[in-house]
Amino acid sequence: VEIMSWIRSFFFRNSGPGGIGATSSPSVNGAESKPKNGPESALAFFQNRSISLVDMYTDQGEPSEKCGEINFSLDYDFSSQTLKLKITQAKDLAAKDANGLSDPYVRVTLLPDKKHRLETKIKRRTLNPRWNETFYFEGFPINKLQSRVLHLHVYDYDRFSRDDSIGEVHLPLCQVDFTAKPAYWKPLYPPIKEKLGELLVSLTYHPSKNTLTIVILKAKNLKAKDINGKSDPYVKVWLMFGDKRVEKKKTPIYKCNLNPIFNATFEFDVPWEQIRDCALDVQVMDFDTVGRNELIGKLCLGSKNGSGPTETKQWQDMIAKPRQAVVVWHRLKPGD
Repeated sequence: VEIMSWIRSFFFRNSGPGGIGATSSPSVNGAESKPKNGPESALAFFQNRSISLVDMYTDQGEPSEKCGEINFSLDYDFSSQTLKLKITQAKDLAAKDANGLSDPYVRVTLLPDKKHRLETKIKRRTLNPRWNETFYFEGFPINKLQSRVLHLHVYDYDRFSRDDSIGEVHLPLCQVDFTAKPAYWKPLYPPIKEKLGELLVSLTYHPSKNTLTIVILKAKNLKAKDINGKSDPYVKVWLMFGDKRVEKKKTPIYKCNLNPIFNATFEFDVPWEQIRDCALDVQVMDFDTVGRNELIGKLCLGSKNGSGPTETKQWQDMIAKPRQAVVVWHRLKPGD
């Protein structure tokens, strides 16, 4: 993993909502480290990327829908090269639960680094939460800090399913006068739907052999998960019967590649009478040397529980055309 430095320890990288700041104020260390498989320094990468990031978020206009507002302040210590962020409160948040309320928390990142994130505690059943939590970003020289974009993303916590996005705000730090110790009320914007990439998949079924064959051909425009603007993708394929995972296959890892060519063939034994009851869960992952591998995107191929009409149609075409390869591009979908 190419990281500037671990965040004190990597415990808050995979922490759930409320795991950060529960006992003390967390911090991020901004010391440089060398990106993997490339001579470009992290600082040079940020400098090259900062213009596009700033341009992207400089003038967002009015939100397309009302999501609420968030109150926060910034204070930079020039001697210790530490940024202090205090998230105070939010108001008039959009309701995401059936009771007309939300269980909001805030996720904090300094773009373009998305891997190291901090989170506030969850505030239950409120549209006007008060957090009063402070986060520290240590070891950031001012010129490096000004190449970053502060990203605050407010979520509604859900115990049994994926947390709902309430809204987000982006603040290019090159626009901040840190000598003024500014405080803000910022409107939250509806989240931008990210493009995760596409995957080219071939399906074939041989009734006489009871063999289901999937070929993971290639991917394109995968979402970058690493700080060097790349990913280390590989693909996992699960044979599913209902919610039960029966058998798993996976491709090799392709380092620093957003357009990998896999050409990986996998075969599963599936009787003809069960071909309509099974499915293939396909997950494109980003490999990390240290820490947990991250999901880039996924899809499910099946006649009953396909993740979309394209996925379902490919499966149906495979059944209708036995022994013939059915090849389709699929857009990757986010995880649950």
